[in-house]
Amino acid sequence: MFMTVDRAAVRRRIRYRIRRKIRGSAARPRLAVFRSHKHIYVQAIDDERGRTLVHCSTLERVVRERAPRTGSVEAARVVGELVAQRLKAAGIETAVFDRGGYRYHGRVQALAEAARAAGLKF
Repeated sequence: MFMTVDRAAVRRRIRYRIRRKIRGSAARPRLAVFRSHKHIYVQAIDDERGRTLVHCSTLERVVRERAPRTGSVEAARVVGELVAQRLKAAGIETAVFDRGGYRYHGRVQALAEAARAAGLKF
């Protein structure tokens, strides 16, 4: 007997489990990652007020100039660096990393490590 796995439902359960445990604030926002096949998106969210403070994705021209292939690990590194620079410009030094139900591997890991290398603390 075979069971089908609804990957979206599994990721949704993991994502909600993570969100129960972490909350973002203005001083320490939640760095939420969404990954599609072609792009990667990240937002710094203040959950107390329900506001997005900073965002970045591979759709932006700046990222495409530095990494032509938007679905690559290199593009995720560029996005991580940019979001860290934007948060530092906004006066925010620390954040909470929300991997969005994805495994900490590949593009998600590259984004997080690039943000750390750019001076953001998780």
